[in-house]
Amino acid sequence: MGKVILDWKTASEFIEDAFVGTGVPREDAKICTDVLLESDRRGIESHGCNRFKPIYIDRINAGIQNAVTEFEIIKETPTTAVVDGHHGMGQVIGYRAMNMAIEKAKQYGLGMVAVRNSCHYGIAGYYASMATKAGCIGMTGTNARPSVAPTFGVEGMFGTNPYTVGIPTDEDFDFIFDCATSITQNGKVEYYERIGEDVHPGTIIDSDGKPVEGDAGVALKKIRNGTAALTTLGGIGEALGGYKGYGFALVVEMLSAVLQDGMYGKDLDGKDENGNVRPYHLGHFFIAIDTEHFMGENACRKKAGDILRAIRASKKAPDAERIYTAGEKEWLIWQERKDSGVPINESVQLEMMKVRDELGLTKYVFPWERT
Repeated sequence: MGKVILDWKTASEFIEDAFVGTGVPREDAKICTDVLLESDRRGIESHGCNRFKPIYIDRINAGIQNAVTEFEIIKETPTTAVVDGHHGMGQVIGYRAMNMAIEKAKQYGLGMVAVRNSCHYGIAGYYASMATKAGCIGMTGTNARPSVAPTFGVEGMFGTNPYTVGIPTDEDFDFIFDCATSITQNGKVEYYERIGEDVHPGTIIDSDGKPVEGDAGVALKKIRNGTAALTTLGGIGEALGGYKGYGFALVVEMLSAVLQDGMYGKDLDGKDENGNVRPYHLGHFFIAIDTEHFMGENACRKKAGDILRAIRASKKAPDAERIYTAGEKEWLIWQERKDSGVPINESVQLEMMKVRDELGLTKYVFPWERT
């Protein structure tokens, strides 16, 4: 069938209703849906509708993620908080935690919230954007199931661990730097498997220290059974700076565990000692810095915009069309998609129809069923 465009209204209403049908309260379902679709709005298809069923619906049905989120504040000060998410919806936990950080920053200049016992929270850039829209600099990160090897190692010891920073600008888009500390991430390999694309050379290493290439599905199985691992930014060894990605990954791992006394490393693999599935126990952190407590939001936005414009106006490589800054490509994709919808590939089409039929959401007839 190939990719088919699903309009934003239908996509939003269906995903929200499906979350509700799986037990998620309506207001929480709206948050989860918005985070998911924001991925597709930005062109990050590995974290949008592509993950709707296997990462969220299936985990709720398997009993390893709670549809109803218990957001428990374990400890709080005027500028900090520690939250236990009790394996609820990661998007809801992330949304509430970043809101807390922003509120504290607005009052005291800076706010930080550390979270434990959460689940996959979608794209980290969503939470950084929450901060920039409020006139704050925002930072967030999360640990993840162990699938990335340390420099000179071949065993997955920590997750893809994104470290994300958002800075408000005076342009149409804010500076949102959102990427994993590994060269690629599990979601991207899963996406390659869905669309039949081979893994990219140098992104995965096997237990013998050799690069894994070829079929993404085979590579994914090797990662899952522990015979292969993703590589950190910079790649295998130290020659191209792999130790830098390794270091950044550990920064995120520690900020996602040490302040909140959370789990880390192998304890995040989603399985107990007998191989049975269990909650993932993920940790996150959220930082907000209010620009009004410095030289003011307007001054921050203009200076940030000036810096980005200077970068984009610098001399380009002979074969380069233009220089981009973080957040720009995502904004351009949104300009292309905002009046149409989200492209849905064949495997996700089948998953959405299956969820619809299982939940009895018969009012939805998708465009690929009419062609």
